[in-house]
Amino acid sequence: MKKGLATVLSRAQYGIDAPLVRVEVHLSPGLPGLSLVGLPETAVKESKDRVRAAILNAGFDFPQKRITVNLSPADLPKEGGRFDLPIAIGILAAAGQVDMARLAETEFIGELALGGELRAVTGVLPVALMASRARRVLVVPQDNEAEAALVEKAVTRVATSLLQVCAWMNGLEKLPQATYSPNADTNPLPDLSEVKGQQRAKRALEIAAAGGHNLLFVGPPGTGKTMLASRLPGLLPPLDESAALESAAVASVASSGFDPAQWRRVPFRAPHHTASAAALVGGGSKPKPGEISFAHKGILFLDELPEFDRHVLEVLREPMESGRITISRAAQQAEYPAEFQLVAAMNPCPCGFLGDAERPCRCSPGQVQSYRNRLSGPLLDRIDMHLEVPRMTPSQWRKITQAEESTAEVASRVRAARERQQQRNAGILNARLSGKVLEEAMALPEKELQFVEQAVERLRLSARAYFRILKVARTIADLAGSKGVGRNHLAEAISYRCLDRAMG
Repeated sequence: MKKGLATVLSRAQYGIDAPLVRVEVHLSPGLPGLSLVGLPETAVKESKDRVRAAILNAGFDFPQKRITVNLSPADLPKEGGRFDLPIAIGILAAAGQVDMARLAETEFIGELALGGELRAVTGVLPVALMASRARRVLVVPQDNEAEAALVEKAVTRVATSLLQVCAWMNGLEKLPQATYSPNADTNPLPDLSEVKGQQRAKRALEIAAAGGHNLLFVGPPGTGKTMLASRLPGLLPPLDESAALESAAVASVASSGFDPAQWRRVPFRAPHHTASAAALVGGGSKPKPGEISFAHKGILFLDELPEFDRHVLEVLREPMESGRITISRAAQQAEYPAEFQLVAAMNPCPCGFLGDAERPCRCSPGQVQSYRNRLSGPLLDRIDMHLEVPRMTPSQWRKITQAEESTAEVASRVRAARERQQQRNAGILNARLSGKVLEEAMALPEKELQFVEQAVERLRLSARAYFRILKVARTIADLAGSKGVGRNHLAEAISYRCLDRAMG
């Protein structure tokens, strides 16, 4: 290494990726000063003042030379305070105040306080993943310990201050390995047994959970649509490590950061119907993830579905198929995962009481049609199941004598059905089947094919809706433990298309 020159490794934040950044520091004779190059944004430019104060307050000498800091690659945007620690280490290494021996095998990330303390930054989980794959040690602030420790194979060291990191580099102190011990769940999920009656809706919820199908509840106010949707996460098995890391990586890059207490829990996002397109799918001048990405590997619940702006709903169509969303801006493009299960609820008409036996509907046919036209045909096509949730009176509740099934009981059947389909479909849920894999999973006799085709023609459904009926039927058969798909499974799948019947 040349005298007065040091290279420190760090990582930027680009979508949910963490590309490598080389922080090159050069000390040269001349008028004392510090210049930053390499496409730094405002927060990065301000790091020169934080770094200077932190170095002095840590007891080191700030070099009275011309200091040039290059963040390479130069064409990659750099943002946030994450480069404070590597810049400070680079300056001290170039000045000969810390040993350079560990630089080639270590990556650093962290914001510095003026007193030299290390502060947490966002996006640590993707950094830990990439550092682990590169087989390098990662040094992070102590406040990021739990998040970084989720990557079990990573060698992550935690520190509280710049002075502690420098002592470790000089061999004077050891930095502890990041560890995380999850606490007992103090916020249990609501139980399905709390929903009285609505057996058909519960059945649909079970099918949706087993196959990963999109689901729409239609019914008057107060019939339990939202209650049912909120019970869906409890029916799903915890995320495996790979899915949990993908989900956590999205939350990690958000301004609020990832809560380690949510580790492996299925995400459940329920944005308000006033949410903008940018809030739902992501956006901004510097592309950030939206609700569909925060719901990755989990559930996106849209209550009062027709009340959402139609343009907002239409942008869901592509990610519902691809499982990803690409946000393009003039200066930057970012891609985020968005493999979510859509669950939605709506009233049958503007006043909410169309078809209600207790209260008359005040809406004209034109108003009802206009209300339902807020949902486009292509969007409804992508919702596998939609069914009516009728009102139940207190007298009907009292007549229910048998105990309601608990979440645990239904979840056990869901787990068994998922195991069957994942073994058969090479780990793919029925809702994601396509092409030859779907044909092999179905293997329908000619009579059953004709039965489905006649129903599709009668309801005037699209080819997409036809294949979604087949996928739902396959899930119903899996719940029944059946190797083949029978006519009763197909008939039940067709029955979960109430809006097609209403609009056909």
